[in-house]
Amino acid sequence: MNEPVPLTKRQQNLALVTLIVAVVLEIVDLTIVNTALPAITSGLNASAEAIQWTIAGYALSFALLLMAGGRLGDSLGYRRVFLWGVAGFTLASVACGLAQTPEQLVLSRLAQGACGAIMSPQALALMQVLFTPLERVSKLALFGLVGGLAAIAGPILGGLLIQLDLFGLGWRLIFLINLPIGLFALASGWFFLPDRKSSHPAGFDLLGVLVFGMAVFCLLWPLTRAENGWGVAEIGALLLVAPLLFVVWRHVSARVRARQPALFDPSLLSILPFRLGLGISVAFAAANAGFLLIFAFALQSERGESPLTTGLLHMPYGLGAMIGIAVLGRNFLPRYGKWVLVLGGLTLMVAGAGVLLGIGWLGLSKAALAPLLIVSGLGMGSLSGSIAPVSVAQVDRDHAGAASGMMKTAQQVGGALGIALAGSVYFVWGQGAGVPPSTAAIAVIASLLAITVVFAARLPGNLFAAKPASAAH
Repeated sequence: MNEPVPLTKRQQNLALVTLIVAVVLEIVDLTIVNTALPAITSGLNASAEAIQWTIAGYALSFALLLMAGGRLGDSLGYRRVFLWGVAGFTLASVACGLAQTPEQLVLSRLAQGACGAIMSPQALALMQVLFTPLERVSKLALFGLVGGLAAIAGPILGGLLIQLDLFGLGWRLIFLINLPIGLFALASGWFFLPDRKSSHPAGFDLLGVLVFGMAVFCLLWPLTRAENGWGVAEIGALLLVAPLLFVVWRHVSARVRARQPALFDPSLLSILPFRLGLGISVAFAAANAGFLLIFAFALQSERGESPLTTGLLHMPYGLGAMIGIAVLGRNFLPRYGKWVLVLGGLTLMVAGAGVLLGIGWLGLSKAALAPLLIVSGLGMGSLSGSIAPVSVAQVDRDHAGAASGMMKTAQQVGGALGIALAGSVYFVWGQGAGVPPSTAAIAVIASLLAITVVFAARLPGNLFAAKPASAAH
């Protein structure tokens, strides 16, 4: 798979457009839902638990199947598995748009996340098939730019579609719009993507995925049940988390010793920056996902803003994030190392709290919220763009693929955890706190960012000077 498939420039560009469309489809669908949550709540008479699972379920199923999706492509062919993923994602999107109950919507979102996990890894694998290493630099930069713009466009598009209310479909259109886009990606992928698979497929660890999934579910489910109070089942689920994680550790350690495919490589956790990087990824992703959930919901439910206005108010945050990633992280990380992450976390903590206070308690105008959102985005971008290079700075290149898979899984699990934690505080405890729910939610988001800052401060000072460590088996 090291040599690119011999295609004309036109064929390569058409294949690249196909992959970009799929990436946009996945990223937009992750962010477009936030602005539609109040409309979904009223349209389906959904509970707080169902609303949290509408977002967290997507991230959770995506996280659990991401590494398995990559292995499927290695074994069965990247083009074939990519088309399966796109087809499944499109059908799941239609099911979301046609859902008549909250339960149907949550199940359809779980299916969307699972199909996204099957589709997403094939895009990067096909990039290796299509282009030489030098060509990939500019193409992957384009992927990053398009991905960032798609994340910003998602809430705006969601607000616009709800505002237009075409054919009386309301919030359903944010999912149904994926049908023509998905059909285009399927047709384009069928004609333009090369049929290729790995010459050394590694297989995957199904039992490890299932047990790890049970552990994460036992953690998230009680948090989303706070609205109804905790009983024996919820407490029992929480008590099962640690034993299940211990079983996962023993299981993957045994499979690695036996040289069998494993969910992750435990030896990577012996590398301090990588171990701390995973912790930073989980805590930061949880804080960011929680902040964006509360931000979008509070603007509409506490301030009465329209979905379109809510979507447009995501733009200053996105602008700050892009500057943080492209300028601050890139220029200052090599020089200042871990302190870029520390400062980014503190900035997001303070400015993010100011945004949520401004929405609820202080009642700031939209013009006053905009600069706070830009500063919040700067902190977010400084962190987001720095976590990956810092985490893998001392990881040997032979383990780059495994480390990347673990990082992406940690980010998605963190996002699901943040939705459950922040959502529970907002929808349940915040209602009786004597302050606006958005103000009550600040505590959990600030706590997650404080954990991020503590982990970042513990990183070594000579991250990029030290020789990469080879994970010991």
